[in-house]
Amino acid sequence: MRPWVRLDSTQVPGNGGELLLYQRGEEFSIKLAGRGELMNSRVHGSEDALAEHACARLADGARARLLIGGLGMGFTLAAALRHIGAQGQVVVAELVPAVVAWNRGVLGEPAGHPLHDARVTVREADVARVLMADQQAYDAVLLDVDNGPEGLTRKQNDWLYSPGGLQAAYAALRPHGVLAVWSVSPDRVFLSRLRKAGFEVDEVRVRAHGSKGARHIIWLARRGMQSGKF
Repeated sequence: MRPWVRLDSTQVPGNGGELLLYQRGEEFSIKLAGRGELMNSRVHGSEDALAEHACARLADGARARLLIGGLGMGFTLAAALRHIGAQGQVVVAELVPAVVAWNRGVLGEPAGHPLHDARVTVREADVARVLMADQQAYDAVLLDVDNGPEGLTRKQNDWLYSPGGLQAAYAALRPHGVLAVWSVSPDRVFLSRLRKAGFEVDEVRVRAHGSKGARHIIWLARRGMQSGKF
């Protein structure tokens, strides 16, 4: 078996640790130093499912405007582009500039070079700032910025899953818009928090790799007309 070759490394802003990019043949891996693998180009079924399930719940997917928090290896973005029309738009908020550069370079091919699509706008910024700046701007917000409500790479990510973060996501959505959240595992407290924020929530279990691999969680939370009370 070919050995892994380290291609690059970068620091996550806010003392989030060091991200390491590796390649083995046609396979790529992003790891967090001292904590293990975060994502692999061969295992992206649940990332695809995040976009597929969110887009399936949109009233008008052809013209939808989406916000994706976390670029990763581009698989969620690629799946979203397959499910919206030519007049749709996707804004990607990615905190780590090197991750964007990797996707414009060696990581582009596995996902089909989604950043080349004219419907895509990349903001090298914390998705939290984007959510707070935009009011009723999106038909769907997709969050895959960490391991889920229990942050791994960056403590500041916890805010996204807090009451304040959910209120910001709710406000950024258009009426009946969808908040889709990826998680490595279930979380009853977070599920309750979503409902308290005013969302109607479905919890979906998906496989990490098609019909195989670990089971991950996607919460699909639909915005009502009024905000929730905390």
